[in-house]
Amino acid sequence: MKLVFIFLFSFISFQIFSQKNILDHSDFEVWNTIDSPSISPNGQFIMYSLEKGEKDHHLKIKDSKAKPIFEYLRASKGQFTFDSQYAVFTIKAWHDSILALKRQKIKKEDLPKDSLGILNLTTKEVRKFGNIKSYKIPERWSGYLAYQIDALKNLQQQDSNSTSNKEKKKVSKKNGYHLLVMDIETAQKDTFKFVTDYTFAKNGKFLAFASSGSEKNSNSDLHVLDFEKAKLWKVHTAQKAKYGPLTFSESGQALGCVVDEDTTKAQQRPNSLYLWKNGQPIAKKMVDINTTSLAYHASIYSDLMFSEDESKLYFGFAKPQIEKDTLLTEEEIVNVEVWTYNEPRLYTVQEMALKKDSIQSFKAVLHLQEPNLVRPLASSKYPNVELGNKGNASIALLNTSEPYDLQSQWTNRKFRNYALIDINNGIAKEIFQEVSGKINLSPNGSYVYGFDESELAWFAYNIETDNKIYLTQEKPFFDELHDSPSPPDEYGLAGWLKDDKAIIIYDRYDLWKFNPDTGVSERLTNGREEKTVYRYLALDKEKEYLDPAENWLLSIFKEGDKSGGYANYNPSKKKSDVLLAGNFRYRKPLKALLDDNLIYTRESFKEFPDLHLSTANFKKSIKISNANPQQNEYNWGTIELVNWTSLDGLELTGLLVKPEDFNPNKKYPMIVNFYEKSSDRLNYHRAPNPGRSTINYSFYASRGYLIFNPDIYYRTGYPGESAYNCVIPGVTSLIEKGFVDKDHIGVQGHSWGGYQIAHLVTKTDIFKAAEAGAPVPNMISAYGGIRWWTGLSRQFQYEHTQSRIGGTPWEYPMRYIENSPIFNIDKINTPLLIMHNDADGHVPWYQGIEFFVSLRRLGKPSWFINYNDEPHWPLKLQNRKDFNIRLAQFFDHYLKGSPKPSWMVRGVPAIEKGIKQGYDLIEIDDKK
Repeated sequence: MKLVFIFLFSFISFQIFSQKNILDHSDFEVWNTIDSPSISPNGQFIMYSLEKGEKDHHLKIKDSKAKPIFEYLRASKGQFTFDSQYAVFTIKAWHDSILALKRQKIKKEDLPKDSLGILNLTTKEVRKFGNIKSYKIPERWSGYLAYQIDALKNLQQQDSNSTSNKEKKKVSKKNGYHLLVMDIETAQKDTFKFVTDYTFAKNGKFLAFASSGSEKNSNSDLHVLDFEKAKLWKVHTAQKAKYGPLTFSESGQALGCVVDEDTTKAQQRPNSLYLWKNGQPIAKKMVDINTTSLAYHASIYSDLMFSEDESKLYFGFAKPQIEKDTLLTEEEIVNVEVWTYNEPRLYTVQEMALKKDSIQSFKAVLHLQEPNLVRPLASSKYPNVELGNKGNASIALLNTSEPYDLQSQWTNRKFRNYALIDINNGIAKEIFQEVSGKINLSPNGSYVYGFDESELAWFAYNIETDNKIYLTQEKPFFDELHDSPSPPDEYGLAGWLKDDKAIIIYDRYDLWKFNPDTGVSERLTNGREEKTVYRYLALDKEKEYLDPAENWLLSIFKEGDKSGGYANYNPSKKKSDVLLAGNFRYRKPLKALLDDNLIYTRESFKEFPDLHLSTANFKKSIKISNANPQQNEYNWGTIELVNWTSLDGLELTGLLVKPEDFNPNKKYPMIVNFYEKSSDRLNYHRAPNPGRSTINYSFYASRGYLIFNPDIYYRTGYPGESAYNCVIPGVTSLIEKGFVDKDHIGVQGHSWGGYQIAHLVTKTDIFKAAEAGAPVPNMISAYGGIRWWTGLSRQFQYEHTQSRIGGTPWEYPMRYIENSPIFNIDKINTPLLIMHNDADGHVPWYQGIEFFVSLRRLGKPSWFINYNDEPHWPLKLQNRKDFNIRLAQFFDHYLKGSPKPSWMVRGVPAIEKGIKQGYDLIEIDDKK
């Protein structure tokens, strides 16, 4: 008997002490995310930062055997030097210390600045330099780095004769910051004052930097530092000159820059394009306002680009700006908006694009082998240009959407006209009119190709022979599951073979090779038979083609069980072999620049996406990171696929999340959360975090909830009914399994999900509580709204895309009424929480107000949350935390019987806003 008692006591003790923790809001702070993973060019070192709860970073470096080499708290933004000898990173002050200083009202400019860290990977020696603004290292060579600082403590900023601070030049964004250029091995440094921009050449050992002048009244100047010759060239100087972005050719043998040399305050800036070539003492002015008869000037805002063969320099020509009458007073200026019915762009779109329009430029080319030859390429007629073969091609592709911009506000289709222009002689030739789809140049510039939405087919146009051929008209190379009243998207393409020999296009499952001249096709993979999706993974970001002489790495995704992996495809043998596969989600690997080693992640609902190291054959993998070992201490959850039949007779799939300690004999509260289709995300890891608009699956599963996420299929004209037909039978099928508490089911979703929830609660009382974020209760008023982030009309959304009505309110008035919850709001019996923010740029926040005040008018239990100045979702951390707390308290009350928080009882009066949050729980009898 005594032995039995001891055994029982030991068993009970084991049960008590082995019980896992339940996730709470404070646990969000202990979860790490992996930031900026990188692998050294030689493949022997891996660097990444752990960010704990959106606070401090923790930099870690390990070798190829996962052995820790180095770590540093508060460090991030790490880079390896090209020779893999050093790691460079920034070090920030402690997050909490910065917060404490802000509480003391310390000015921003007086807060601690970042530091620079340099680790010798061989000796493990670390050097640190304080007060940095930025740093850069060369991309394809080593030995030096450059970094800017706010000021130098031991350096006189002015001549020693200066007696007044007013005479001293101070560092600033306008004046520039001091630049230190350091030999990494010897730590020898050169200092250059008031540098406004700096850049290393990609391959050649050169550094260029622009300065506003070392003293207050000195000239601005532009320098090139030649490291091999240890020579500093002052290639340009002028009083108060302003320099645009500095651009080297890949070899570093040439430098381009647009310069504003005008010392007046003229509204028209006569900018000029300068070119420096190695060996020249100074840069030469190549383009100014007199270069062409157009009276255009070189744009200081346009990107410069050298062709890869360095025979051409591309730049932007800008029109003269509209001049303002600076003599008018504020009382004399008329501020009026004039909206016109037939303008190509809605006035709100013009407002959003005002800055872009004011600095618009048209691409032009300077032929460096014929220095006086400048060719405008773009124009008002054809403002957009695509270059071929990294700028080497003699042909460029032009396009314009302007003739069709007006209709795009309701069609959501970007029709364009296309033309080709000869870069050498400037002669343009129109090739396509009114084409909608993605149209591009092939890598070598031999073909124009794309997906024509009108024909639902890929095509290729041979520029030399003027021959256009459709490649895929007899095969479904577009979304087979498309369910909105718009043209379906294509599945994309892997790319072109070397020398434009063939194009590799995706269907739903496979890679297909097409001859761009004959259309003859060949299927390269065999995914359709097993419903396995194959996609090409480009590991070399600079290679614009697929090399048939090399093996290709493909990703694998099986539609049936949602498992993933990698495969190797051998183009010569026309054979693919699985390298790695499992019930995980595998992301695109990151390959070492000079080695076959690569890093990749795998993840599942249970497994965090830690870093793994492998070679390209994946025969041996080593786990590098262990970001969240504490997860084992928590009651987590499991996830599985569930199936049911919709009311329309469709076989559907969804996700069901259960607590880790799930007992099929118990009844659990359940939250239904959905958007459109999510079942392919079965193996996504969902770390605890204060999300901006939706429930966190791990958090709620840990706290004893079931989560159901059903896939939705839509019928044009009836989006609300479609949601009902998919969601409700999915819910009832789970109730029939016996473990769902049918009286305690909630529903939650945001934006399009928020709309569907608003519709559902007018049709069913199956939900005990609902949260609808940024919902649209009134499709009629929403149809006439504006998406304020873009300035676009919302019409296209209802006629052709997500809202799926299929036409206008005057064509289908009953569809708009039947799908608008506002007209059935009196039938709602479900308590509702609504979150809609006043700076929402996607869904006008008056939709949320319209919903709430109608519920309020009817005395329906409802609460409205508005995070001031936040967009479609709360982005600020404190607001996301607040939303997650209120959301959990709301569902805990209605689905678990927890007491109401005071904000649900009495709100948060305006006088208490920002002072009291109302989280405290109040025992109250709801029946009274």
